[in-house]
Amino acid sequence: MTVADLLSILPQTILEGLLLGFVYAMVALGYTMVYGVLGLINFAHSEVFMIGAVIGLEVFRFWGNPEAPVISNPFLLLLAAIMVAMTGSGIVAVLIERLAYRPLRRRGTKNILVPMITAIGVSFLLQDLTRIYAALRHNEFNMQYRTYDALNAVFMLPMQTTIQVKGIVLIAVSILMLIGLTYLVNRTKLGKAIRAVSQDMQTAALMGINADTIISRTFLIGGALGGVAGVLFGLLYTNVTPYSGVLPGLKAFIAAVLGGIGNIPGAMVGGLVLGQLETLSGTYLPFLTNGNFGTEYKDVFAFLTLVLLLLFRPQGLFGQNVSEKV
Repeated sequence: MTVADLLSILPQTILEGLLLGFVYAMVALGYTMVYGVLGLINFAHSEVFMIGAVIGLEVFRFWGNPEAPVISNPFLLLLAAIMVAMTGSGIVAVLIERLAYRPLRRRGTKNILVPMITAIGVSFLLQDLTRIYAALRHNEFNMQYRTYDALNAVFMLPMQTTIQVKGIVLIAVSILMLIGLTYLVNRTKLGKAIRAVSQDMQTAALMGINADTIISRTFLIGGALGGVAGVLFGLLYTNVTPYSGVLPGLKAFIAAVLGGIGNIPGAMVGGLVLGQLETLSGTYLPFLTNGNFGTEYKDVFAFLTLVLLLLFRPQGLFGQNVSEKV
């Protein structure tokens, strides 16, 4: 391809990176919420995201069954899928906190490896439970979202760029999530309690704040955000497996670190930056290296970004140097 050809596909590539970045950003918000309160990297959040995608798939399959639809309007069906996935993923996240993390916290565990290993173990458990469910319920590993013409409709944008309706929905929902979460944390009574617990859990408890309740609600909010991200991910890319959360979850964690983990706007910016890096490298790397490195090497850039960030700015783009909490 010529330079002119490469430049001609740049706008579409940037748009695809924007959509991918918003997916990472939505998942990164869940990491940021939990870390901001507990100083804990909840690696099981990637599986909460995956469960949200599976729940959304089931809503589309059964409530949107063309033979006997419960909801025939695809936009109302999408709204229903988001609401059910928010509820289901939020409940799963609360159960994870209650059964896996709270006992460790009450024992006063100081070793930072213990909650991390616990989170990884919970991730494996949720993956296998989902795999068993998919095998028993559908006898399939790759589960496909139903497609609808109204959601797949294409809009022409300037510079020969196109976007589907579901892409527009993803961007709009992501921005609304960021605005809503920022308002909740900074303007509501619950948000003040979350910030108090994140600053000093013992002092907050002395002031009458039930730390366990606030932590559970934080997991509920983070899990609900992950559920929304899972539905929109499945809608955008159509294919979901029990392991769909692994790589997006790791990259969302990188996005959270990139923006400054614990910083809500930073998580969104980190996701957008990482999405652009990955998409641009995946598109142009084969041409810049004469085919020696293919599109599959785009993942290298995500993890290389993490390494460089930890070396030169470990607090992230918008983070601050704070004492270690985990």
